[in-house]
Amino acid sequence: MQIYLDHGATTPAHPEVIDLMASVMRSQWGNPSSLHWWGERSTMAIERARLQVASLINADPEGIIFTSGGTESDNMAIVGIARQYCTPQHMIISSVEHSAVSLPAHYLERHGWEITRLSVNRQGQVDPAELARSLRPNTVLVSIITAQNEVGTIQPIEKLGQICRHANVLFHTDAVQAIGKIPINVQVLPIDLLSLSAHKFYGTQGIGALYINPLIAPLIANERSLIPLIQGGGQERGYRSGTQAVAAIAGLGLAAELAEGELIAESRRLANLRDRLYALLADIPELVPTGMRGNDRLPHHLSFYHQHIDGRRLVREMNFAGIAISSGSACSSGKSEPSSILLEMGYSPIESRNSIRLTLGKSNNETDIDWTAMVIHQILHRLA
Repeated sequence: MQIYLDHGATTPAHPEVIDLMASVMRSQWGNPSSLHWWGERSTMAIERARLQVASLINADPEGIIFTSGGTESDNMAIVGIARQYCTPQHMIISSVEHSAVSLPAHYLERHGWEITRLSVNRQGQVDPAELARSLRPNTVLVSIITAQNEVGTIQPIEKLGQICRHANVLFHTDAVQAIGKIPINVQVLPIDLLSLSAHKFYGTQGIGALYINPLIAPLIANERSLIPLIQGGGQERGYRSGTQAVAAIAGLGLAAELAEGELIAESRRLANLRDRLYALLADIPELVPTGMRGNDRLPHHLSFYHQHIDGRRLVREMNFAGIAISSGSACSSGKSEPSSILLEMGYSPIESRNSIRLTLGKSNNETDIDWTAMVIHQILHRLA
């Protein structure tokens, strides 16, 4: 029996997405920048996908810019905003950001920018009051992750965004882990820039988008809301040059449409499975949950640390049993160092090294959950 519980790392592409992408590659392979019929067909596929992605977050389609994924979207938002300024300014991030945000911020810091990293509590949440205290006259951007990838904690995005809006400061959120799992409405939430990635909600790897609020131009120094990272033919309204990956974009659009249609029901189903697994593991005192619980946690996400056993060892033992889980995030699970996220949350180096993450998805059911709980009990009993 094989069970995949690492949907936070990547999700399998939906069969309908695969079929659509194959169809586009067969019949809509023209260069969308070309003016002839073949180019127009490709353009139609791209613009349909733009509408589908915009609908998922209730955005103006003009604000959807296609990228290669969440990492490029984060870099485009952070470095693209920073490049407007001739002299270094001030930027705020949280201490539990994905490396796609924390490393660009570190890059800017090496070039003279002042970076404030907001602390988090034991559950991984930022205090909005600390954000308000940290704002300065030269603060130009705040970037706070919507939902932390390692521990599943959802940040108080509405409160954080409102603080920025009142201070006339741009607000970006890395929503890669949250899109398709929880409702996000950029017409209600005070979000200026938002990153997403298709392969987290049953699209394919290598395609994503950055949402840029069309109304943010009055808040910034230049006419363009950010300076592009890639110069070239001016595709994607000049924000992201390069011939678009038409099939991948079409797949992203369909994945967004499917996610929107089933978001509420699937999130409820996954939350029930998540809580069932928590309950089945509650009698293991050495396995300690991390992150928030209930509504402030991603519905498909569980995370723990074991008091005595290295997380990487647990991942290997579960893999031998045919069950895929991870230790920390997928981008750092190959490293032997303690999780920097758990360290920032106040856990010890040993606790941070012993962390594991289980993330559920469409293919999982109660049988998977019960079998997983039984296997974890058996492995921990054997290793005790």
